[in-house]
Amino acid sequence: MISYDNALIISDIHLTPAYPYTATRFIEFCENEARTTQAVFIIGDLFEFWVGDDAHLHTPFHLDIAKHLKAVTDSGVAVYFMAGNRDFMLGESFKQLAHWQVIPDPSLISIAGEKWLLTHGDALCTADPAYQFYRNLTRLKWLQKLFMRVPISYRKKMAERLRRRATIKYQRKQYFDLAQANIKGDVTLEACAKMTKDLGCTKLIHGHTHRPKYHKESYDNQTWQRWVLSDWDLDHPEMLPHASGFRIDQSGLQVVNLIA
Repeated sequence: MISYDNALIISDIHLTPAYPYTATRFIEFCENEARTTQAVFIIGDLFEFWVGDDAHLHTPFHLDIAKHLKAVTDSGVAVYFMAGNRDFMLGESFKQLAHWQVIPDPSLISIAGEKWLLTHGDALCTADPAYQFYRNLTRLKWLQKLFMRVPISYRKKMAERLRRRATIKYQRKQYFDLAQANIKGDVTLEACAKMTKDLGCTKLIHGHTHRPKYHKESYDNQTWQRWVLSDWDLDHPEMLPHASGFRIDQSGLQVVNLIA
């Protein structure tokens, strides 16, 4: 099991050239906060979308992000990446440039002597069976190989359509009551109970839902704690800029404000 005395955990940065302020803040994070810990865990959706290394690694933007991640590892800090629903096609070429280590979803890790369960979070959204079918289908290696044979221009158009649809849903959540907004997009107690029981860990951290909060939950005579990470967005002031992560050490878990 991966083990450290302290670590930083982030997710849902959604990097894209279209969001320059968010990208600048992530680069500053790599140059500053990331150097103050033993390990950084990026648990999904580092990029807004990724349709194959061949489609992105010729652009200065994506090469620059890889360069800054490599600088973090060169400084002696371990960087781990867990795929999200937007960037599960990140491949070996980017891994070699960034010098990070890829971990499966979910993963058990040890920080400061405590076990923590990390997952991106989309696998826990079991109230949406259509999405779970899509998720399972797109993780099939043979289908991914077939997708990579589609011309890059078409792959990017497909990803852009999906991105626009997701953005519309996200904006609706910002402006309306979360209790009434898209229940299918949140995790279920049943899925959290199963994952924590199967992996024998009662401290669960995830992103994906963009609903940062601490939960103490129970289901079917089982209890656990759940921490939800914030997404990063510094490019839409009308939706209140936000960016944060979790720092875990001997004193426990603290939320780190990364807006400034």
